[in-house]
Amino acid sequence: MNAPIEGEQAPAPGSRRPGGRTARTRAAVRDAVLTGLAEHGYPALTVEYVAEHSGVHKTTLYRRWGSMEGLLADALDLAGEDSWTPPDTGSLDGDLRALAREVVESFADQGAAAAPTAFVGAAFQSERAAEALRTFYSERFARCEVVVERASARGEAPVGTDAGAVVRAVSAPLFLRLFVTREPVDTATADQAARATLAAVTAGAFVRRSEADGREQAAGE
Repeated sequence: MNAPIEGEQAPAPGSRRPGGRTARTRAAVRDAVLTGLAEHGYPALTVEYVAEHSGVHKTTLYRRWGSMEGLLADALDLAGEDSWTPPDTGSLDGDLRALAREVVESFADQGAAAAPTAFVGAAFQSERAAEALRTFYSERFARCEVVVERASARGEAPVGTDAGAVVRAVSAPLFLRLFVTREPVDTATADQAARATLAAVTAGAFVRRSEADGREQAAGE
């Protein structure tokens, strides 16, 4: 069971970026958490498992992370500290297709997809895990907003287009299939999601309401 552990709580995700030995310890713990999630899922993952597979004594885990939830949240926070950048194909159509295909490719291999899938499952059982997952995807989507900003500069998207809404929309139908209906996804599914999002962008469906109201008012004068 993932019962709370007595002791000092870990710092909130994103609050510090330790280096040296501390960073190596944190990375080892993260790897153990990911392995455990892939092998056993969140409900069966224990601090004892993480201690055994990370080489970090469980009293240290108790003191620094406070609970299995703390370990999970920090592992997801660390996963978001990569240098990933969104595609830049030269067109909004190409960028949206590349983003959608990347989602599909990330979950195409069951082994590679096991840990991220388990993270999503854990978010339904732990509010702290849910908060960490929201933070991870909020940051990831924020990186992708430049795709829409570039498109607006090229005239491919109307002024006032909500970039955050667009990048969420292209992945939404894929996540629906992956985590709700459990349907298969492939390149064709990814391309369909990208085409639908592009059509909505072109039609002005993602223009912020205040911008749209202003245009309608100007047109009526």
